[in-house]
Amino acid sequence: MPARWITVASINGLLAVGLGAFGAHGLKKIIDEAALATFEVGVRYQMYHALALLGVACFMSIQPTRLVKASAWFMLIGIVLFSGSLYGLSLAGWRWLGPVTPLGGLFLMLGWLCLAIGAGKRQL
Repeated sequence: MPARWITVASINGLLAVGLGAFGAHGLKKIIDEAALATFEVGVRYQMYHALALLGVACFMSIQPTRLVKASAWFMLIGIVLFSGSLYGLSLAGWRWLGPVTPLGGLFLMLGWLCLAIGAGKRQL
């Protein structure tokens, strides 16, 4: 199971680097500065959480509990909803995705919370 999550983390890291390069070199002439800034926030949070997923996967090999596994799932769902909605907002102007962004943020926070509780239980 941890190996799958390392793959998922790696794919998210790869996508974040590729999308970041696309944003830096390909979007500057296509979208306005505000949309580009929104896009960059999505890339940044995708990379942060790709790295976090990598850490969760490593911790999962030591502590394969439901909370640690839930942490990985929540972070992945959070990446898709948070970063994905920001990509849709900035690239396509899909305003209906606006309410999805905070929901994605909530999933990211739940991932961190599950990880904190799961790690805390290990020390008890």
